Amino acid sequence: MPSPFGFINAKLLFCLLVISILYHSAFVTSKPTGFSLRAVIDDSPESPLYLIENLTIAERLERLIKISYARVNYLNLVSSGDAKLVPDNIRIPILRDALYYAVAFTIGSQGHPVKLLMDTGGGLIWTQCLPCTNCFPQKLPIYNPTASTSYATLPCSHPLCNGDRRLYNCVHGRYCVYNAQYGGGASTSGIASTEAFHFFVDQHSTHPFNVIFGCSYDSRDITFMNTDISGIFGLSFSPDSMASQFSALIQHRFSYCLAPFDDATPRPLVLRFGEDIPQLPPQSVGSTQLIASPTSYFFYLGLKDISVAGHRIGFPPSIFQIKPNGLGGFFIDSGALFTHIDADALGGNAYAKVLKVFAAYYGSKSLKQTGASREGFELCYERPPNFDEFAALTFHFDESVYTVNGQYMHVIAPNFFCVGILKGSSVSVLGAWQQQNKRIIYDGGRGVLEFADENCMNDIA
Repeated sequence: MPSPFGFINAKLLFCLLVISILYHSAFVTSKPTGFSLRAVIDDSPESPLYLIENLTIAERLERLIKISYARVNYLNLVSSGDAKLVPDNIRIPILRDALYYAVAFTIGSQGHPVKLLMDTGGGLIWTQCLPCTNCFPQKLPIYNPTASTSYATLPCSHPLCNGDRRLYNCVHGRYCVYNAQYGGGASTSGIASTEAFHFFVDQHSTHPFNVIFGCSYDSRDITFMNTDISGIFGLSFSPDSMASQFSALIQHRFSYCLAPFDDATPRPLVLRFGEDIPQLPPQSVGSTQLIASPTSYFFYLGLKDISVAGHRIGFPPSIFQIKPNGLGGFFIDSGALFTHIDADALGGNAYAKVLKVFAAYYGSKSLKQTGASREGFELCYERPPNFDEFAALTFHFDESVYTVNGQYMHVIAPNFFCVGILKGSSVSVLGAWQQQNKRIIYDGGRGVLEFADENCMNDIA
């Protein structure tokens, strides 16, 4: 697999559901090279997935942890194997269901509405298509490619289907096909195609983008069945991702700032691209190189060491390196809610060593550990009244450090708190919980990740 830096990817993060309300905002530059995506948190009443407020704290944590583990299992599976119209500006409202974000727009000459999970760890864009061999139930009508005059199958001569760099396979010399496998046994297969994706550039008009996507006829064990969501919107470094196909527009750059998850009134989030990314004071910005993997398109970082409460653990430099089989390593992913530290890292159980330092710190505070693991977290403590001396964690890179405020290193309830780290299996991941109130900038053109502290409540559309 080629180095990812020949292509651009954008992730929030996350997986995403989009509502088709976009509006135009002109740039002062001569060539427009940016746009934004507006995100609405699922906990907001604006979200059609507004269900989580009915859950107790314990039920909510259990739900998020299960999804976080499922996300990392999927990423483990992926890592081990496997002419554009340029509008002035695009802003798309986005809704989040737990860890997942979804984007909504229309496709085809008939303006068929679709909502797709946004996946920054994957590249393939796909939606269910008629006629179905095996389709999961969805609330929106299933897209019918025969009803669209702008639909076409991707020819077998296309580089994505032909040659050493191909991602798909040609069948009978006629159809370019794919078969995507996800964690937990989920899969989808179909025909690689092209279609006009219509995005609003103001309140009344849209522009079409000719997009390579998958028309899926056979999808199994999909977790988002019985919703409006009909597929996935890939944003990884993969050449078939939407971010790669938008690369001329976004200058290989995208950014987001995650507002705190405990905000009583969730605010809209904004996924920014290209020149729509705010300029930050150089003295406040940290950066580190993105590391290419031979087997995947994730945003790997060169993690060297970890500190807890100012105590540097002293891991050997190789412990977070990518293994020859593509497993291991450390990457940033807003699609995983909580940070995972590898328990099978090269050179030892990094997860256990990190938790040991947290335990020593809270032992020095004479805090009482809860009798058993709480809501899926291994290290939890009873919280004394007004206790707020939560240990911070720092990730050490060659060029700089990334420090997570103690508040965002933990899941905090009135009577207890837990260290917000999950056990990683052959991978370490910097999750969204530890990205709260951070401006994160992915610069695929330079192969750099930039980050800075920011009040993300101010980053609204």
